[in-house]
Amino acid sequence: MTETTVVHLLRHGEVYNPAGVLYGRLPGYHLSDNGRAMADMVAKSIAGRDIVAVWSSPMERAQETAAPSAEALGGLAVVLDDRLIEATNVFEGKRLAGAVFKDPRNFWHIRDPRRPSWGEAYLDVVARMKSVIDSAKAAVRGHEILMVSHQMPIWIIRLAAENRRLWHDPRRRQCSLASLTSFTFEDDRLVTVGYTEPAAILLKGNPIAGS
Repeated sequence: MTETTVVHLLRHGEVYNPAGVLYGRLPGYHLSDNGRAMADMVAKSIAGRDIVAVWSSPMERAQETAAPSAEALGGLAVVLDDRLIEATNVFEGKRLAGAVFKDPRNFWHIRDPRRPSWGEAYLDVVARMKSVIDSAKAAVRGHEILMVSHQMPIWIIRLAAENRRLWHDPRRRQCSLASLTSFTFEDDRLVTVGYTEPAAILLKGNPIAGS
């Protein structure tokens, strides 16, 4: 008998970041009030689903996004998994204004967008995200799981799953704040990749801002 398993990758909600820096893996970045409202809206949208586990990146913004959903799903414990963490980036802590890319001191970092040269290799991101998805499938086989992560890892594993090239324009990612990218498996075979935005009404301006 075929077992259907769904792995939902949820991007965290909006972060309070008045300085507009690329926070990446830096500690101390929490959800804004709007981000908390996004997390609550997601929780309401999935409350009736057959989600039996909630996993999260260890970053504060991810855990804060996971908490309302875990509560709405019957008080599930949130399991932290480092494989869901944001990708590394040499520009952490900096504002990514145009001047950054015109500064000769940064040319070496932006020399190769196909790897990319400014941070964690796309192939390494694919490997860890595939690993955590495989673990999730095994843990909840026949049910659903919610895993909170970050824009770049979610988008990269989606590209890999759809057999698309990994290097891309970050401005064209379909992975808005508090969005769900859902992988449906029949046994171990991926059959569909879905995308929804439960908190779309709360998005402002640029939906891919942050990480």
